[in-house]
Amino acid sequence: MQFATILKEFYCGVDLHAKTMYVCIMNAIGEAVFHRNIPNDFALFLHIVKPYRHSIAVGVESTFNWYWLADGCKEVGIPFFLGHALYMKAIHGGKKKNDRIDSKTIADLLRCSLFPLAYPYPREMRATRDLLRRRHRFVALRAEGYTHIQNTYSQQAIGSISSSDVKKKESRRDLSKFFSHPDLSMSVDCDIDMINALDAIIYKIEKEIYAQAKYHDRNALSILMTAPGIGEIIALTILYEIHTIKRFPSAQKFSSYSRLVKCERTSDGKSTGNGNNKIGNPHLKWAFSEIIIHAQRHSPVIKRYYEKLVSKHGKGKAKSIIAHKFAVAIYHMLKNGKTFDEKQFLN
Repeated sequence: MQFATILKEFYCGVDLHAKTMYVCIMNAIGEAVFHRNIPNDFALFLHIVKPYRHSIAVGVESTFNWYWLADGCKEVGIPFFLGHALYMKAIHGGKKKNDRIDSKTIADLLRCSLFPLAYPYPREMRATRDLLRRRHRFVALRAEGYTHIQNTYSQQAIGSISSSDVKKKESRRDLSKFFSHPDLSMSVDCDIDMINALDAIIYKIEKEIYAQAKYHDRNALSILMTAPGIGEIIALTILYEIHTIKRFPSAQKFSSYSRLVKCERTSDGKSTGNGNNKIGNPHLKWAFSEIIIHAQRHSPVIKRYYEKLVSKHGKGKAKSIIAHKFAVAIYHMLKNGKTFDEKQFLN
């Protein structure tokens, strides 16, 4: 966890919502000079902070809607700090909680240099990153459709059907004909209709991504694609989720951000569970989990290594181990500008 060190005369804590924001402006000794709920209007916000703009910092918890406020502050030169939502436990820890208290707490965290920082992702790359995330969502929905069709076959004990059978566009429409009950046939037909629609949407999104993905490091993209199992979409996902590998001081920090490191939680020498495993980036975790599926097809050596891990640890742990190895390898590849080295990967 990294805290912001801020030395200003005034500190502005904003509890941001979809239509309104509760603003608390506090001086250096903790006195609130402005504390009110206002509409989400940057011109109005700018008017309110005008008397304090000579020395003010603005802090907001990282939620779904911080983009416009961060961009506005950057354009007019107001220091903006984005708070890590899961680390800002002081906001949620009190017995009493409301927007007024939350905005004051954010201002206090800024004032006391206890504001846990999140990464304010750059504006020029946000739209493409968010489009990649939408693609991920639609791919997951399509996979649910594949699974449901296979499960329906299993429920009725009608032969066996593989994922490749469901994915064949030219023949999957016939899959519903194997059921004697019309409701079962309709259920499978609905799944196929959804899958066909999602195929078209995913293709459209990918076409737009390839056309608009302009702000990433193209050399880094080429380096990533030298690793077996990494195609253009996975490479773009990794690059647009991290922005720059310089954000991370070590491979372990990068692996932790990618949700590939188990969180150790102990007290008095005893384990207290494994909470906080969801702190990090779920899209990177997905990307690294996908790599091994494809890597086996391109590298017999990695396939044999993975099979050894499976026989020794089981499939789940083997995937975790090799995903972590790929994260470490990619960190050093991007940091040092070097292509994938299979021998070094297996050491």
